[in-house]
Amino acid sequence: MSSSLIKSAGVMGWPISHSLSPRLHGYWIQKHGLKAEYIARAVKSEDLRPVLKSLPDDCLAENREFRGTNLTIPLKETALDLVDIVDPSAVRIGAVNTIVVAEDGKLIGRNTDAIGFSDSLIGHVRKEALKGGKAVILGAGGAARAVAIALSDLGVTEILICNRSRERAEALAAHITQVGALSSAAAWDQRENCLENADILVNTTSLGMIGQPSLEISLKTLKKSAVVSDIVYVPLETALLKDARLAGHVTVDGLGMLLHQAKAGFAAWFGVTPEVDEGLRRHMLEGLGQK
Repeated sequence: MSSSLIKSAGVMGWPISHSLSPRLHGYWIQKHGLKAEYIARAVKSEDLRPVLKSLPDDCLAENREFRGTNLTIPLKETALDLVDIVDPSAVRIGAVNTIVVAEDGKLIGRNTDAIGFSDSLIGHVRKEALKGGKAVILGAGGAARAVAIALSDLGVTEILICNRSRERAEALAAHITQVGALSSAAAWDQRENCLENADILVNTTSLGMIGQPSLEISLKTLKKSAVVSDIVYVPLETALLKDARLAGHVTVDGLGMLLHQAKAGFAAWFGVTPEVDEGLRRHMLEGLGQK
């Protein structure tokens, strides 16, 4: 492709107006002085195929080169059947969050959510502290899949998945047992009992997010050395993290996962490997109205 073309990537989902990804990637684009853009596109599941097919030509008509896109709810699983090549990372998790256009024009579906969570977590916790340990994951959606894979790769050997739908928890546990650590499911009303002997607790549900119901859970049975993480980042410190901090637990907020999962896609689209640093974090916190 001509160097005169603007390299174009973005994020697709429905809805999409809440996404912080344009602010995130825009920061890196400006920092590295790239001739590039990152655009949020509102796309429904049924429209994903025609949009992906039309974007290369649409972009060329506007002097741009389509390099790929991030995917968010509800498109991550839909994309598995639409890309030309499914990367092993997406196979293991069972969802695509990053599409990269190869040199021959084929679409490669990847998933960077697991490495995003892992990179964020090890910024706060030593890997050795998790090896051979037990994890409790609240939720059984796409984020839970990524978190479970990340924890498996970090050496966690037992994962308990607690979800409001026991059937979904059991299905996810069966999948993770095949590709990662030994996993089992538990009923939602047993979530507090599940915390006994856990080395890490991760909330992957939207409970506790601004505008959503609160997450009702007591941490009294959680040992003091356990880590507590929440993938929610609005607010940055959820009620779960506040309770955990006050109880003396190491806590990990959800912003780090968002930042770290973006690195691989940016590098593949724009040819520059970005850094997650304090400048970026401050920039994102300003976008959240926090300091």
